[in-house]
Formats: sequence, C-alpha cells, structure tokens
Amino acid sequence: MRGEIDRRAITALSAGHFATDYSNGALPALLPFLDQRFGLSYTQVGALVLVSALASSIIQPLFGLWSDRRGALWLLPVGVLLAGTGMALTAASASYGLALLFVVISGIGTAAYHPEGSKFAAYVSGSRRASGMSLFSIGGNLGVAIGALSIAPIILAFGRPGGLLVAVPSIVVTLLLLWTLGYLRAFVPERVRTREARGEDRPGALGLLLAVIALRSAGWFGLLTFVPLWAVSLGHSKAYGNNLLSLMLFAGGVGTLIAGPIADRVGRRPVLLATLVAAPPLIVVFVAVGGWLGAAALALVGVCVVSTFGVTGVMSQEYLPSRIGLASGISIGFSIGLGGIAALALGAVADHVDLETAMYACAAVSAVAIAPALLLPSPRGRRRLAPEPVM
Repeated sequence: MRGEIDRRAITALSAGHFATDYSNGALPALLPFLDQRFGLSYTQVGALVLVSALASSIIQPLFGLWSDRRGALWLLPVGVLLAGTGMALTAASASYGLALLFVVISGIGTAAYHPEGSKFAAYVSGSRRASGMSLFSIGGNLGVAIGALSIAPIILAFGRPGGLLVAVPSIVVTLLLLWTLGYLRAFVPERVRTREARGEDRPGALGLLLAVIALRSAGWFGLLTFVPLWAVSLGHSKAYGNNLLSLMLFAGGVGTLIAGPIADRVGRRPVLLATLVAAPPLIVVFVAVGGWLGAAALALVGVCVVSTFGVTGVMSQEYLPSRIGLASGISIGFSIGLGGIAALALGAVADHVDLETAMYACAAVSAVAIAPALLLPSPRGRRRLAPEPVM
C-alpha cells in the first residue's frame, strides 16, 4: 500500500464531491424561494428534503455493492451530472410536483457518486486514510457551502430560469472526471491480495456507528432545513439566512481539514466523541442567544458535525474492510435517509408547535448520539489473512 496520498487523484475525486454536494447545498437555500413560489407549509418543505434524502439513500448501498462486485468507475461522472442537472431543474420548476420529481433525479445522482468516490478516496490515500478522506470530504463541504451561498444571488438576479445555472459546476466537473478515469483506474487493487493489516468485518460495531450517524444526521438535517427559515422568522432577509447556512458549512470545511490529521494521530473514536459532546450546547446558544454570539456558535456546530463526516466514513470502512464500497454506501446513505426523515418530522413539529421548538429538538436528538458513541470499539480490530474480493 502506498504511504502518501496521491494528490492528482484525490483532487479529481474531491472536485466530483464538490459538484455533487453543490447541488445538495442548493436545496436548503432554495427552500425559502420554493416556499414563496408555491405557498408551502413547513411539512411540505420538509417533504422536499425527505424526497431528496430517500432518493439519495435507499439505493446508495446497492451502488456500493455493485461497485464492490463489478467495479463502477462510470458512476463518478454520471452521478455528478445527474445531481447537478436535477437540482438545476428543481430551481427552475414551475410546480411543486415537478420540484419533487427533479429532486429525486438529483438524489439518484448523489447516491451514484458517493460510494464509488469514497472507495477510491480510500484507494488513493495510502496509509493516511483519515487525512485522505478529509480531503475528499472538503470538496463536498465546500460544495454544500458554496451552493447555499450562491443560490440566493442567482435567483434574485435571474429569477426562476436562472436556477438552470446550478448545473454549470456539474457539467464542468463531469468533463474533468471523464478525462481522469484512466488515471483513477490504476488504483484499483489486484484481484487477489492479503488483508493482513485491515482487520476482520465487525457488523455489530458498524451497527453502533450507524446509530451515531443517524442521530447526528437528524439534528444536522434539521439545521440545514430550518436555519434559513429561522432567520427569516426573526425578521432577517432570505440572503441573511443563507449566509448563516454558508457560515456553518464553510466553518465545517475548515474543521474537516483539521479533524482528519488529528484522527490519524490520536484515533477516530476520541475525535468523534469530542465533537458529539460539543455540538448540542452550541445549537442551544445559537437559538437562545442569537446575534453574533449565536452565529459564532453555529459556525462551531458546523466544525463539530461536518469535520466528522470523513472520520465516520473511514470508521465504516474499517469496520467492514471486505466491502468498503458497501460500507460507504450504507454509512452515507443511512445518514442521508434518516436525516431526511428527521427533516420531515421536525417540519411537522414546527407546524404543530412552533419553529423554535423544532430548532431545540435538533440539539436534543444530537445529544442522544453520545450514548452509542461511547460503546464504539476501536476501528482497528484483530488481524487475519484473507483474500480480498474481486473488484
């Protein structure tokens, strides 16, 4: 195994992650505009997030399993293209029903890209897998943040048809990935090799990790969905709400670059636990205090949550080393799917109680994730020799 991260390969993969998640970042920022255009309830707003999440999550493990058994490099450019064009059509849609349909198309693109992208990020990272996964994740983090930041100026400047510009990053990066597929193919492992240093599959540990991911994602998706609407409810502009969302996401990107190397040095589990403990009180400060202090707390929430996406991705692969594409698909898909369901449930809370209660619920559900995290074993388990599956 190579010791160092291949910069060219991880840059291409991170660019694909950027373009895919740019579309994901555009959706929360689009919600106030779609709300105004179609006169939606909070539950209907949450349904848009749920449909996107389900399309992204249900079939993602199947893409991962296909990747493990047959290899599927073509999923990289196809996933990016579907994610971007689907969200562009959502932004320009003329009805709520069409918006739901196009969100599904974008979600399928997300489902296609992530397992293959995560698997190859592991391949090209050598022995520094947490650092490599952080570099892969930073592309997605920046994509979500810039998607959230750019959508309001685009729609305000060009109106509904201007939403088609959301597809531009995905088209550019699709061409880049098509150009680099041959280079990435060189990192596919040999058909038979030993797995001496990887450890054995531990599905019980993976189950605990999935519980952590689900609870963390429930609070996170609630924030992604309702931070812009919360700002608007307090009398701020839509642009201000999107700026808060972008601040949270950009700060999370910075945290990702720090968390990966730390996790390689001190371990994945301590980094994950520290961030899980810190996030809930910070959410409470954002809602209860507001102002510049609340904005700073929200930025730190982004650091705590986003910085661990790469860490939990590596942990899932280390708990299921014989099927890292499937592990990636399950962990990412599970987080997206449960997060979308949480967004719908929190939307119902906002409709039937109030939006403030839904915001505090984001903190409460995030705090519950600490319990299963305390039970997680070290990702590096007993070692054994075994043939690696055909890729």
